[in-house]
Amino acid sequence: MTTQRPPLFTASRLQTATYLLGVCPFSIAFLVFLNSSVSFVVTDLIGLEKGEGDAVGSLGFADELLALIACPAWGLLSDKIGVRYVCTIGYTIIALSLALFVQASNVYPQLLLGRLLFSLGGSAVATMVTATLPTITGGNLPQGPSHQRRSNHTWRPSLSSEITITPSRFERSRSREQIPEPTPTSSSSRLAGFVGLFAGCGALISLVVFLPLPAYFERSGSSPANAIRQSFYVVASVALLIAIACFFGLRNLPGEEEKHIQSLWQGAYTDEEYPGYRPSTVTSYGKDLLHAFELGFRHPDICLGYVGGLVARASSVAISLFIPLIVNYYYRRLGLCQRTDQDKPPSGGLGDIKKSCPEAYILASILTGVSQLIALLTAPVFGYLSERSRRYNIPLLFAALLGVVGYITFPLIFNPQPTAPHVSGGVFVMVCFIGISQIGAIVCSLGILSNGVLNINSSNKHQESAGTSQDSAGLDQDGVENNSHTEHDPLISKPGGSLTFEDLKHLKGCIAGIYSLYGGAGILILTKLGGLLFDKSSTGAPFYIMAIFNGILFLAGVGCIAWRYRKSP
Repeated sequence: MTTQRPPLFTASRLQTATYLLGVCPFSIAFLVFLNSSVSFVVTDLIGLEKGEGDAVGSLGFADELLALIACPAWGLLSDKIGVRYVCTIGYTIIALSLALFVQASNVYPQLLLGRLLFSLGGSAVATMVTATLPTITGGNLPQGPSHQRRSNHTWRPSLSSEITITPSRFERSRSREQIPEPTPTSSSSRLAGFVGLFAGCGALISLVVFLPLPAYFERSGSSPANAIRQSFYVVASVALLIAIACFFGLRNLPGEEEKHIQSLWQGAYTDEEYPGYRPSTVTSYGKDLLHAFELGFRHPDICLGYVGGLVARASSVAISLFIPLIVNYYYRRLGLCQRTDQDKPPSGGLGDIKKSCPEAYILASILTGVSQLIALLTAPVFGYLSERSRRYNIPLLFAALLGVVGYITFPLIFNPQPTAPHVSGGVFVMVCFIGISQIGAIVCSLGILSNGVLNINSSNKHQESAGTSQDSAGLDQDGVENNSHTEHDPLISKPGGSLTFEDLKHLKGCIAGIYSLYGGAGILILTKLGGLLFDKSSTGAPFYIMAIFNGILFLAGVGCIAWRYRKSP
């Protein structure tokens, strides 16, 4: 009997298009736009003359600090009301924050509150990128009562004819029917590759469409301050359109048809529909988050996905922040900048370097651009390869290994000289390694986490069904078939304390929130510790920290292989 290859998308075309063309790219696009524009808001709009770097850094730190709390909260909320409403609310908050951001007249508290409001919306949509993935690809798996009602029309043997054989044979046949096939979830890895691709396109949208807006309005006759305001209003309008698209495009996602706002104060499902599912209460909220966190220590796929999320988010910051910073440092130290204001070092980022040292800005743009271009090109490849190696996750191990090599080697060989300011070709090879490592961590961790959400119950149900089959087919001491079942006994016993499919499906938002929590923790460690060591110890310290992160990811992947090998029959 041959197994039919599952479809890549199990949601409708509109739902899939909304996710890939709306949720994924613009969750990155608005963040890149704000991060790249905040320094101009501080200087041109508010008029801050001193302490610009400290203000920008403090705003970014407050953003990540709030995101650590907000990501799990949004994930938990999506389990109660659905990813559709959380996406809509998140993009609406982003639109409101962008419009209010340019109304500020001071950094504290007005600009800080605007940045925190953006962080609230940004953490919602970033978490939903992860939480929606198993919904888009897992719709062909059992979804509870609605699926059961639909599947009643399929052919199956007569209940009375099966009972007339023996109850034990009936138990064995039913237990075989209850073992879910693992193949439908394989599309999660393939789709994760497209998620990484479209997320990268979101950064390009920001760079090509959003960031040139101030210059366009300024050429049209607006003052620099008004040009910045008009640009933020345009981007806020786009965010509002994306919110509306999410509200209509993500309706009736598979498995989320019954979720609504009322689920916050009443159970989304009855106990008859979902046995063991707890109604929404404050106590259950905390238990769900704790359960999702504990899954990282009890299930290898979830654990590997969490660690991959930490490396993926930290890699994005390492590329966008510390590569420009080290380029600017060497250009200023070697006197390669033609500007005379070299005694005022920028805080990092392409926006600051462009003003203080255009030459360093050009090289930093080339290096980060090459890294991101390679990441975009290899995203679908990692999605395909991750699907082909779901048992051992070889692509993720390969990406982590490249990350270790790239991050260690890059600061060692990056040494421009006054006579040859353009770096050697080996530097470009290393930034390619770094870009491949970044996209590999993003794509593979998303695919592994989604497969973990969809597959964790498959093994549980298989074991429970096998146990039921063995019990029903057991022999008594005389070797006679034990037919102690009666017609009043349940055909399939309820699992005692083990996870059910519905339990984990309703935790996918919490799992996505913990995934984002790990990523935020990685960013905080890298930015604060890496930045401190950059000034006090070595310019390569942030890159060495990233090499350690990738090494931990590689060891975690090897540990998962060892775990599976030990559990294999």
